Amino acid sequence: MSTNLPAGPTSDAGRTDVRSALLGGKTFRSLSEQALSSKEEKFERSRQTVGFFLAPAVAVTFALLPVPLDRTQQLLAAVLLGVIILWICEPIPIPVGGLLGVAAVVILGVAPAEEVLAPFGSTTIFTFIGAFILAQAMLKHGIARRLAFAVLSVPGVATSTYRVIIAFGVITCLLSAFVSNTATVAMLMPTALGILAVIAQLMQDRGIVRADFDPLRLRVGAALMLMLAYGASVGGLLTPVGSPPNLIGRGLIEEATGERISFAQWTATAAPLCLAMFVVLALTMFLLNKPEVRRIDGVEEYIREQKAAHGKMSRAEVNTLIAFGFTVSLWLLPAVASLVTGTDAAFYLFLDDRLDEGIVAVLGASLLFVLPVNWKERRATLTWSDAARIDWGTIILFGTGIIFGSLLAATGLAESIGAAASQNLNITNIVAITAFSAILAVLISETTSNTASAAVVVPIVIPLCQALGVDPFVPALAATFAASFGFMLPVSTPQNAIVYGSGAVPIIRMIRTGVVFDILGALLIVSIVPAMVTVTGIGR
Repeated sequence: MSTNLPAGPTSDAGRTDVRSALLGGKTFRSLSEQALSSKEEKFERSRQTVGFFLAPAVAVTFALLPVPLDRTQQLLAAVLLGVIILWICEPIPIPVGGLLGVAAVVILGVAPAEEVLAPFGSTTIFTFIGAFILAQAMLKHGIARRLAFAVLSVPGVATSTYRVIIAFGVITCLLSAFVSNTATVAMLMPTALGILAVIAQLMQDRGIVRADFDPLRLRVGAALMLMLAYGASVGGLLTPVGSPPNLIGRGLIEEATGERISFAQWTATAAPLCLAMFVVLALTMFLLNKPEVRRIDGVEEYIREQKAAHGKMSRAEVNTLIAFGFTVSLWLLPAVASLVTGTDAAFYLFLDDRLDEGIVAVLGASLLFVLPVNWKERRATLTWSDAARIDWGTIILFGTGIIFGSLLAATGLAESIGAAASQNLNITNIVAITAFSAILAVLISETTSNTASAAVVVPIVIPLCQALGVDPFVPALAATFAASFGFMLPVSTPQNAIVYGSGAVPIIRMIRTGVVFDILGALLIVSIVPAMVTVTGIGR
Protein backbone atom coordinates (compact mmCIF):
# COMPACT_ATOMS: atom_id res chain seq x y z
CA MET A 1 0.00 0.00 0.00
CA SER A 2 1.45 3.31 -1.09
CA THR A 3 1.74 6.43 1.05
CA ASN A 4 1.24 9.70 -0.81
CA LEU A 5 3.94 11.98 0.52
CA PRO A 6 5.13 15.25 -1.02
CA ALA A 7 7.84 14.95 -3.59
CA GLY A 8 11.47 15.46 -2.57
CA PRO A 9 14.76 16.02 -4.42
CA THR A 10 14.70 13.75 -7.45
CA SER A 11 17.16 12.31 -9.91
CA ASP A 12 16.77 12.45 -13.67
CA ALA A 13 14.58 9.37 -13.54
CA GLY A 14 12.12 11.10 -11.20
CA ARG A 15 13.29 9.04 -8.24
CA THR A 16 14.20 10.75 -4.97
CA ASP A 17 17.88 10.60 -4.06
CA VAL A 18 17.29 9.66 -0.41
CA ARG A 19 20.88 9.93 0.79
CA SER A 20 21.30 13.35 -0.80
CA ALA A 21 18.08 14.60 0.77
CA LEU A 22 18.94 13.40 4.28
CA LEU A 23 22.74 13.41 4.30
CA GLY A 24 23.54 16.29 2.00
CA GLY A 25 26.57 17.49 3.88
CA LYS A 26 24.94 18.99 6.96
CA THR A 27 24.46 17.54 10.40
CA PHE A 28 21.67 20.00 11.12
CA ARG A 29 20.47 23.42 10.10
CA SER A 30 19.96 26.10 12.71
CA LEU A 31 16.92 28.34 12.52
CA SER A 32 19.00 31.10 10.95
CA GLU A 33 19.95 28.74 8.09
CA GLN A 34 16.35 27.93 7.22
CA ALA A 35 13.76 29.72 5.17
CA LEU A 36 11.35 30.62 7.96
CA SER A 37 7.77 31.35 7.04
CA SER A 38 6.75 35.00 6.93
CA LYS A 39 4.73 34.54 10.13
CA GLU A 40 7.72 33.00 11.96
CA GLU A 41 10.04 35.79 10.82
CA LYS A 42 7.51 38.44 11.81
CA PHE A 43 7.08 36.88 15.25
CA GLU A 44 10.83 36.73 15.92
CA ARG A 45 11.42 40.30 14.80
CA SER A 46 8.44 41.57 16.77
CA ARG A 47 9.50 39.73 19.92
CA GLN A 48 12.99 41.23 19.82
CA THR A 49 11.79 44.74 18.92
CA VAL A 50 9.21 44.75 21.71
CA GLY A 51 11.80 43.63 24.24
CA PHE A 52 14.31 46.26 23.16
CA PHE A 53 11.95 49.11 24.06
CA LEU A 54 9.70 47.45 26.65
CA ALA A 55 12.46 46.38 29.07
CA PRO A 56 13.81 49.87 29.87
CA ALA A 57 10.31 51.40 29.75
CA VAL A 58 8.93 48.94 32.31
CA ALA A 59 12.00 49.25 34.54
CA VAL A 60 11.92 53.06 34.60
CA THR A 61 8.13 53.23 35.03
CA PHE A 62 8.11 50.80 37.95
CA ALA A 63 11.00 52.65 39.62
CA LEU A 64 8.94 55.89 39.52
CA LEU A 65 5.57 54.45 40.56
CA PRO A 66 4.25 55.15 44.07
CA VAL A 67 4.25 51.54 45.30
CA PRO A 68 4.16 50.37 48.94
CA LEU A 69 7.74 49.07 48.89
CA ASP A 70 11.00 50.07 50.51
CA ARG A 71 13.03 52.15 48.02
CA THR A 72 15.74 49.50 47.75
CA GLN A 73 13.13 46.81 47.10
CA GLN A 74 11.44 48.97 44.46
CA LEU A 75 14.67 49.59 42.57
CA LEU A 76 15.57 45.89 42.66
CA ALA A 77 12.09 44.97 41.44
CA ALA A 78 12.35 47.53 38.61
CA VAL A 79 15.69 46.13 37.45
CA LEU A 80 14.47 42.54 37.76
CA LEU A 81 11.36 43.27 35.68
CA GLY A 82 13.54 44.78 32.95
CA VAL A 83 15.89 41.78 33.00
CA ILE A 84 13.02 39.29 32.81
CA ILE A 85 11.68 41.07 29.71
CA LEU A 86 15.17 40.97 28.18
CA TRP A 87 15.38 37.25 28.91
CA ILE A 88 11.97 36.49 27.40
CA CYS A 89 12.19 38.72 24.32
CA GLU A 90 15.96 38.29 23.67
CA PRO A 91 16.72 41.63 21.98
CA ILE A 92 20.26 41.03 23.25
CA PRO A 93 21.97 37.74 24.25
CA ILE A 94 20.40 36.37 27.44
CA PRO A 95 23.67 36.34 29.48
CA VAL A 96 24.27 40.00 28.55
CA GLY A 97 20.80 40.88 29.83
CA GLY A 98 21.72 39.38 33.19
CA LEU A 99 25.01 41.27 33.32
CA LEU A 100 23.24 44.56 32.56
CA GLY A 101 20.91 43.88 35.47
CA VAL A 102 23.82 43.19 37.80
CA ALA A 103 25.50 46.44 36.77
CA ALA A 104 22.24 48.34 37.27
CA VAL A 105 21.66 47.16 40.86
CA VAL A 106 25.18 48.24 41.84
CA ILE A 107 24.92 51.64 40.11
CA LEU A 108 21.49 52.27 41.69
CA GLY A 109 22.87 51.48 45.13
CA VAL A 110 20.74 48.42 45.84
CA ALA A 111 23.82 46.69 47.30
CA PRO A 112 27.63 47.14 47.18
CA ALA A 113 29.50 45.45 44.34
CA GLU A 114 31.35 43.01 46.64
CA GLU A 115 28.06 41.68 48.00
CA VAL A 116 26.36 41.58 44.61
CA LEU A 117 29.19 39.70 42.86
CA ALA A 118 29.85 37.19 45.65
CA PRO A 119 27.68 34.43 44.07
CA PHE A 120 30.11 34.22 41.15
CA GLY A 121 32.36 32.39 43.61
CA SER A 122 29.59 29.86 44.31
CA THR A 123 30.57 26.20 44.32
CA THR A 124 27.90 25.63 41.68
CA ILE A 125 29.80 27.85 39.25
CA PHE A 126 32.73 25.45 39.54
CA THR A 127 30.38 22.47 39.13
CA PHE A 128 29.20 24.04 35.86
CA ILE A 129 32.74 24.64 34.63
CA GLY A 130 34.01 21.16 35.47
CA ALA A 131 30.95 19.37 34.04
CA PHE A 132 31.07 21.42 30.85
CA ILE A 133 34.76 20.63 30.31
CA LEU A 134 34.11 16.89 30.80
CA ALA A 135 31.24 17.13 28.31
CA GLN A 136 33.51 18.91 25.83
CA ALA A 137 35.96 16.00 26.00
CA MET A 138 33.13 13.52 25.37
CA LEU A 139 32.02 15.60 22.40
CA LYS A 140 35.53 15.91 20.93
CA HIS A 141 36.44 12.24 21.22
CA GLY A 142 33.16 10.72 19.97
CA ILE A 143 32.04 8.91 23.13
CA ALA A 144 28.37 9.55 22.29
CA ARG A 145 28.47 7.98 18.82
CA ARG A 146 30.32 4.93 20.14
CA LEU A 147 27.68 4.49 22.86
CA ALA A 148 24.90 4.93 20.31
CA PHE A 149 26.21 2.19 18.03
CA ALA A 150 26.83 -0.10 21.03
CA VAL A 151 23.17 0.18 22.11
CA LEU A 152 21.80 -0.05 18.57
CA SER A 153 23.83 -3.21 17.92
CA VAL A 154 22.02 -5.08 20.73
CA PRO A 155 20.35 -8.08 19.03
CA GLY A 156 16.81 -7.32 17.88
CA VAL A 157 16.96 -3.56 18.27
CA ALA A 158 17.75 -2.63 14.67
CA THR A 159 15.02 -4.81 13.12
CA SER A 160 12.12 -2.65 14.33
CA THR A 161 11.52 1.06 13.80
CA TYR A 162 9.84 1.20 17.20
CA ARG A 163 12.83 -0.33 18.98
CA VAL A 164 15.28 1.90 17.08
CA ILE A 165 13.38 5.02 18.16
CA ILE A 166 13.18 3.85 21.77
CA ALA A 167 16.89 2.97 21.72
CA PHE A 168 17.75 6.47 20.56
CA GLY A 169 15.63 7.82 23.39
CA VAL A 170 17.48 5.69 25.95
CA ILE A 171 20.88 6.73 24.59
CA THR A 172 19.92 10.40 24.60
CA CYS A 173 18.54 10.23 28.14
CA LEU A 174 21.66 8.56 29.51
CA LEU A 175 24.06 10.98 27.83
CA SER A 176 22.10 14.13 28.62
CA ALA A 177 22.17 13.25 32.33
CA PHE A 178 25.83 14.30 32.26
CA VAL A 179 26.38 16.10 28.95
CA SER A 180 24.69 19.25 27.66
CA ASN A 181 21.29 18.46 26.12
CA THR A 182 22.21 20.50 23.06
CA ALA A 183 25.58 18.78 22.62
CA THR A 184 23.99 15.35 23.04
CA VAL A 185 21.45 15.95 20.28
CA ALA A 186 24.07 17.50 17.99
CA MET A 187 26.36 14.49 18.49
CA LEU A 188 23.64 11.93 17.75
CA MET A 189 22.06 13.71 14.80
CA PRO A 190 24.42 12.25 12.13
CA THR A 191 23.74 8.73 13.39
CA ALA A 192 19.98 9.27 13.47
CA LEU A 193 19.94 10.76 9.97
CA GLY A 194 22.06 7.88 8.65
CA ILE A 195 19.61 5.32 10.00
CA LEU A 196 16.66 7.35 8.71
CA ALA A 197 18.25 7.30 5.26
CA VAL A 198 18.42 3.49 5.39
CA ILE A 199 14.75 3.27 6.46
CA ALA A 200 13.63 5.75 3.79
CA GLN A 201 15.58 3.87 1.10
CA LEU A 202 13.96 0.62 2.19
CA MET A 203 10.48 2.19 1.98
CA GLN A 204 11.24 3.51 -1.48
CA ASP A 205 12.57 0.17 -2.75
CA ARG A 206 9.54 -1.70 -1.41
CA GLY A 207 7.07 0.70 -2.98
CA ILE A 208 5.67 1.79 0.37
CA VAL A 209 6.06 5.40 -0.80
CA ARG A 210 6.10 7.06 -4.21
CA ALA A 211 9.36 6.95 -6.13
CA ASP A 212 9.63 10.74 -5.92
CA PHE A 213 8.57 11.02 -2.24
CA ASP A 214 10.07 13.52 0.21
CA PRO A 215 12.05 11.60 2.88
CA LEU A 216 11.91 14.66 5.12
CA ARG A 217 8.16 14.21 5.56
CA LEU A 218 8.09 10.67 6.94
CA ARG A 219 6.35 10.09 10.28
CA VAL A 220 9.16 7.75 11.30
CA GLY A 221 11.63 10.58 10.73
CA ALA A 222 9.60 13.02 12.83
CA ALA A 223 9.31 10.44 15.63
CA LEU A 224 13.07 9.77 15.58
CA MET A 225 14.04 13.44 15.59
CA LEU A 226 11.53 14.41 18.29
CA MET A 227 12.66 11.47 20.45
CA LEU A 228 16.18 12.91 20.30
CA ALA A 229 15.06 16.39 21.34
CA TYR A 230 12.55 15.41 24.02
CA GLY A 231 14.64 12.50 25.31
CA ALA A 232 17.49 14.93 26.01
CA SER A 233 15.18 17.14 28.08
CA VAL A 234 13.91 14.13 30.05
CA GLY A 235 17.38 12.72 30.71
CA GLY A 236 18.69 16.15 31.67
CA LEU A 237 16.46 16.07 34.76
CA LEU A 238 18.23 13.03 36.24
CA THR A 239 21.31 14.69 37.76
CA PRO A 240 22.09 18.18 39.05
CA VAL A 241 24.58 18.65 36.21
CA GLY A 242 22.27 17.30 33.52
CA SER A 243 20.76 20.67 32.64
CA PRO A 244 21.53 24.29 33.60
CA PRO A 245 18.05 24.81 35.13
CA ASN A 246 18.84 22.02 37.61
CA LEU A 247 21.92 23.78 38.98
CA ILE A 248 20.17 27.15 38.96
CA GLY A 249 17.11 25.81 40.78
CA ARG A 250 19.18 23.86 43.27
CA GLY A 251 21.39 26.87 43.95
CA LEU A 252 18.41 29.15 44.54
CA ILE A 253 16.73 26.61 46.83
CA GLU A 254 19.91 26.13 48.87
CA GLU A 255 20.44 29.89 49.04
CA ALA A 256 16.90 30.47 50.32
CA THR A 257 16.67 27.56 52.77
CA GLY A 258 20.25 26.96 53.85
CA GLU A 259 19.71 23.23 53.23
CA ARG A 260 22.06 21.28 50.95
CA ILE A 261 20.79 18.98 48.21
CA SER A 262 23.34 16.26 47.48
CA PHE A 263 24.02 14.73 44.09
CA ALA A 264 22.58 11.39 45.23
CA GLN A 265 19.45 12.95 46.75
CA TRP A 266 18.71 14.84 43.55
CA THR A 267 19.19 11.73 41.39
CA ALA A 268 17.04 9.56 43.66
CA THR A 269 14.26 12.16 43.55
CA ALA A 270 14.41 12.65 39.79
CA ALA A 271 14.81 9.00 38.71
CA PRO A 272 11.13 7.93 39.05
CA LEU A 273 10.03 11.14 37.31
CA CYS A 274 12.45 10.53 34.42
CA LEU A 275 11.33 6.92 34.05
CA ALA A 276 7.64 7.85 34.05
CA MET A 277 8.23 10.69 31.59
CA PHE A 278 10.16 8.42 29.23
CA VAL A 279 7.33 5.88 29.16
CA VAL A 280 4.81 8.65 28.49
CA LEU A 281 7.12 10.12 25.84
CA ALA A 282 7.34 6.82 23.96
CA LEU A 283 3.57 6.29 24.05
CA THR A 284 2.91 9.88 22.96
CA MET A 285 5.44 9.66 20.16
CA PHE A 286 4.02 6.48 18.66
CA LEU A 287 0.40 7.53 18.99
CA LEU A 288 0.92 10.90 17.31
CA ASN A 289 3.74 9.97 14.90
CA LYS A 290 3.14 6.31 14.10
CA PRO A 291 5.98 5.01 11.85
CA GLU A 292 4.94 3.98 8.35
CA VAL A 293 6.74 0.64 8.73
CA ARG A 294 7.40 -1.58 11.72
CA ARG A 295 9.83 -4.21 10.42
CA ILE A 296 13.03 -2.99 8.74
CA ASP A 297 15.99 -4.69 7.07
CA GLY A 298 19.37 -3.19 6.28
CA VAL A 299 19.78 -1.10 9.44
CA GLU A 300 21.73 -3.88 11.20
CA GLU A 301 24.27 -3.92 8.37
CA TYR A 302 24.58 -0.13 8.48
CA ILE A 303 25.19 -0.22 12.24
CA ARG A 304 27.79 -2.99 11.93
CA GLU A 305 29.65 -1.00 9.27
CA GLN A 306 29.63 2.17 11.35
CA LYS A 307 30.65 0.34 14.52
CA ALA A 308 33.53 -1.37 12.72
CA ALA A 309 34.69 1.96 11.33
CA HIS A 310 35.16 3.23 14.89
CA GLY A 311 37.60 0.44 15.69
CA LYS A 312 39.02 0.02 19.17
CA MET A 313 38.72 2.74 21.78
CA SER A 314 41.44 5.34 21.45
CA ARG A 315 43.65 6.46 24.31
CA ALA A 316 41.76 9.77 24.37
CA GLU A 317 38.42 7.97 24.76
CA VAL A 318 39.76 5.81 27.59
CA ASN A 319 41.19 8.85 29.36
CA THR A 320 37.89 10.70 29.03
CA LEU A 321 36.00 7.78 30.56
CA ILE A 322 38.54 7.59 33.39
CA ALA A 323 38.08 11.29 34.20
CA PHE A 324 34.31 10.98 33.92
CA GLY A 325 34.17 7.86 36.12
CA PHE A 326 36.47 9.46 38.69
CA THR A 327 34.25 12.54 38.93
CA VAL A 328 30.94 10.70 39.24
CA SER A 329 32.42 8.27 41.79
CA LEU A 330 33.53 11.11 44.06
CA TRP A 331 30.16 12.84 43.64
CA LEU A 332 28.40 9.70 44.87
CA LEU A 333 30.95 8.61 47.50
CA PRO A 334 29.43 10.59 50.42
CA ALA A 335 26.00 9.08 49.72
CA VAL A 336 27.47 5.56 49.60
CA ALA A 337 29.35 6.23 52.85
CA SER A 338 26.14 7.41 54.54
CA LEU A 339 24.45 4.08 53.69
CA VAL A 340 27.31 2.18 55.32
CA THR A 341 28.24 4.33 58.32
CA GLY A 342 25.19 6.55 58.79
CA THR A 343 25.03 10.32 58.50
CA ASP A 344 26.41 10.93 62.00
CA ALA A 345 29.68 9.04 61.51
CA ALA A 346 32.94 10.99 61.41
CA PHE A 347 33.96 9.36 58.12
CA TYR A 348 30.76 10.46 56.36
CA LEU A 349 31.02 13.99 57.75
CA PHE A 350 34.63 14.18 56.58
CA LEU A 351 33.73 13.10 53.03
CA ASP A 352 30.66 15.32 52.89
CA ASP A 353 32.70 18.32 53.98
CA ARG A 354 35.76 17.75 51.77
CA LEU A 355 34.22 16.35 48.56
CA ASP A 356 32.45 19.51 47.52
CA GLU A 357 30.76 18.95 44.15
CA GLY A 358 32.32 22.01 42.53
CA ILE A 359 35.82 21.03 43.63
CA VAL A 360 35.29 17.44 42.51
CA ALA A 361 34.07 18.66 39.10
CA VAL A 362 37.12 20.82 38.42
CA LEU A 363 39.41 18.11 39.81
CA GLY A 364 37.94 15.54 37.42
CA ALA A 365 38.12 18.00 34.54
CA SER A 366 41.75 18.71 35.39
CA LEU A 367 42.58 15.05 34.78
CA LEU A 368 41.85 15.66 31.10
CA PHE A 369 44.85 18.00 30.98
CA VAL A 370 47.06 15.50 32.85
CA LEU A 371 46.26 12.12 31.26
CA PRO A 372 48.35 11.93 28.07
CA VAL A 373 47.40 10.65 24.65
CA ASN A 374 51.00 10.99 23.47
CA TRP A 375 53.63 11.34 26.19
CA LYS A 376 56.52 11.98 23.82
CA GLU A 377 54.72 14.98 22.34
CA ARG A 378 53.40 15.96 25.80
CA ARG A 379 49.91 15.95 24.29
CA ALA A 380 47.09 15.58 26.82
CA THR A 381 43.49 14.38 26.36
CA LEU A 382 42.17 17.93 26.10
CA THR A 383 43.78 21.26 25.26
CA TRP A 384 42.83 24.59 26.77
CA SER A 385 41.59 25.70 23.37
CA ASP A 386 39.12 22.82 23.51
CA ALA A 387 38.06 23.66 27.06
CA ALA A 388 37.61 27.35 26.24
CA ARG A 389 34.75 26.39 23.89
CA ILE A 390 32.40 25.50 26.75
CA ASP A 391 29.18 27.46 27.20
CA TRP A 392 30.46 30.42 29.21
CA GLY A 393 27.21 32.25 28.51
CA THR A 394 25.25 29.75 30.58
CA ILE A 395 27.77 30.07 33.40
CA ILE A 396 27.37 33.86 33.38
CA LEU A 397 23.59 33.53 33.28
CA PHE A 398 23.67 31.15 36.24
CA GLY A 399 25.77 33.61 38.24
CA THR A 400 23.39 36.48 37.52
CA GLY A 401 20.39 34.30 38.42
CA ILE A 402 21.91 33.45 41.80
CA ILE A 403 22.75 37.14 42.33
CA PHE A 404 19.13 38.18 41.88
CA GLY A 405 17.96 35.33 44.10
CA SER A 406 20.32 36.48 46.87
CA LEU A 407 19.26 40.12 46.51
CA LEU A 408 15.58 39.17 46.64
CA ALA A 409 16.16 37.64 50.05
CA ALA A 410 18.61 40.26 51.34
CA THR A 411 16.40 43.26 50.52
CA GLY A 412 13.18 41.65 51.76
CA LEU A 413 11.62 41.85 48.29
CA ALA A 414 11.12 38.08 48.22
CA GLU A 415 8.96 38.25 51.33
CA SER A 416 6.94 41.14 49.87
CA ILE A 417 6.38 39.26 46.59
CA GLY A 418 5.28 36.14 48.44
CA ALA A 419 2.83 38.02 50.64
CA ALA A 420 1.30 39.83 47.66
CA ALA A 421 1.05 36.64 45.60
CA SER A 422 -0.62 34.68 48.39
CA GLN A 423 -3.24 37.41 48.83
CA ASN A 424 -3.98 38.06 45.15
CA LEU A 425 -3.67 34.62 43.56
CA ASN A 426 -5.76 32.78 46.15
CA ILE A 427 -3.15 30.03 46.35
CA THR A 428 -3.47 28.58 49.81
CA ASN A 429 -1.93 25.08 49.88
CA ILE A 430 1.13 23.23 48.69
CA VAL A 431 -0.70 21.31 45.94
CA ALA A 432 -1.97 24.53 44.35
CA ILE A 433 1.45 26.18 44.67
CA THR A 434 3.17 23.16 43.09
CA ALA A 435 0.73 23.12 40.16
CA PHE A 436 1.07 26.89 39.71
CA SER A 437 4.88 26.61 39.77
CA ALA A 438 5.01 23.84 37.18
CA ILE A 439 2.53 25.48 34.81
CA LEU A 440 4.23 28.88 35.03
CA ALA A 441 7.66 27.35 34.34
CA VAL A 442 6.35 25.40 31.32
CA LEU A 443 4.67 28.48 29.85
CA ILE A 444 7.76 30.67 30.26
CA SER A 445 10.08 27.96 28.90
CA GLU A 446 8.04 27.91 25.68
CA THR A 447 8.99 31.51 24.94
CA THR A 448 12.50 31.78 26.35
CA SER A 449 15.45 29.53 27.24
CA ASN A 450 15.03 26.87 29.91
CA THR A 451 17.87 28.44 31.86
CA ALA A 452 16.18 31.83 31.92
CA SER A 453 12.88 30.17 32.83
CA ALA A 454 14.41 28.66 35.96
CA ALA A 455 16.06 31.97 36.86
CA VAL A 456 12.69 33.74 36.53
CA VAL A 457 10.24 31.29 38.11
CA VAL A 458 12.11 29.79 41.09
CA PRO A 459 12.74 33.22 42.73
CA ILE A 460 8.98 33.85 42.50
CA VAL A 461 7.98 30.48 43.92
CA ILE A 462 10.25 30.45 46.96
CA PRO A 463 8.97 33.70 48.55
CA LEU A 464 5.39 32.68 47.76
CA CYS A 465 5.93 29.50 49.79
CA GLN A 466 7.64 31.37 52.60
CA ALA A 467 4.78 33.86 52.85
CA LEU A 468 2.30 30.99 53.23
CA GLY A 469 4.50 29.12 55.68
CA VAL A 470 4.92 26.23 53.22
CA ASP A 471 8.15 24.25 52.74
CA PRO A 472 9.49 25.53 49.39
CA PHE A 473 11.30 22.35 48.37
CA VAL A 474 8.42 20.68 46.50
CA PRO A 475 7.12 23.74 44.57
CA ALA A 476 10.64 25.02 43.81
CA LEU A 477 11.76 21.60 42.56
CA ALA A 478 8.59 21.33 40.48
CA ALA A 479 9.40 24.72 38.90
CA THR A 480 13.01 23.65 38.32
CA PHE A 481 12.02 20.40 36.60
CA ALA A 482 9.28 22.11 34.56
CA ALA A 483 11.74 24.77 33.40
CA SER A 484 13.45 22.06 31.34
CA PHE A 485 10.24 21.62 29.36
CA GLY A 486 9.24 23.67 26.36
CA PHE A 487 8.52 20.95 23.81
CA MET A 488 6.17 22.86 21.55
CA LEU A 489 8.24 25.29 19.45
CA PRO A 490 11.65 25.30 17.74
CA VAL A 491 12.61 28.39 19.77
CA SER A 492 11.72 26.72 23.09
CA THR A 493 15.02 24.83 23.48
CA PRO A 494 18.23 24.54 21.42
CA GLN A 495 17.64 20.82 20.91
CA ASN A 496 14.20 21.57 19.47
CA ALA A 497 15.85 24.01 17.06
CA ILE A 498 18.42 21.39 16.06
CA VAL A 499 15.90 18.69 15.16
CA TYR A 500 13.60 21.21 13.49
CA GLY A 501 16.61 22.36 11.49
CA SER A 502 17.04 18.84 10.11
CA GLY A 503 13.92 19.49 8.05
CA ALA A 504 12.43 16.15 9.12
CA VAL A 505 10.02 17.65 11.67
CA PRO A 506 7.15 19.76 10.29
CA ILE A 507 6.23 22.57 12.68
CA ILE A 508 2.66 21.27 13.07
CA ARG A 509 3.95 17.88 14.24
CA MET A 510 6.27 19.52 16.76
CA ILE A 511 3.50 21.73 18.14
CA ARG A 512 0.97 18.90 18.37
CA THR A 513 3.37 16.45 20.00
CA GLY A 514 4.89 19.12 22.23
CA VAL A 515 1.57 20.37 23.61
CA VAL A 516 0.53 16.86 24.62
CA PHE A 517 3.88 16.10 26.24
CA ASP A 518 3.94 19.47 28.03
CA ILE A 519 0.57 18.73 29.63
CA LEU A 520 1.35 15.12 30.55
CA GLY A 521 4.80 16.06 31.84
CA ALA A 522 3.40 18.80 34.09
CA LEU A 523 0.88 16.32 35.51
CA LEU A 524 3.68 13.84 36.23
CA ILE A 525 5.74 16.51 38.01
CA VAL A 526 2.83 17.54 40.23
CA SER A 527 2.03 13.93 41.12
CA ILE A 528 5.51 12.41 41.50
CA VAL A 529 7.79 15.13 42.91
CA PRO A 530 5.94 15.56 46.28
CA ALA A 531 6.07 11.82 46.93
CA MET A 532 9.77 11.54 46.08
CA VAL A 533 10.73 14.54 48.22
CA THR A 534 9.09 12.77 51.15
CA VAL A 535 10.78 9.44 50.38
CA THR A 536 14.31 10.79 49.81
CA GLY A 537 14.25 13.51 52.47
CA ILE A 538 15.87 15.84 49.96
CA GLY A 539 17.39 18.96 51.47
CA ARG A 540 17.15 17.58 55.00
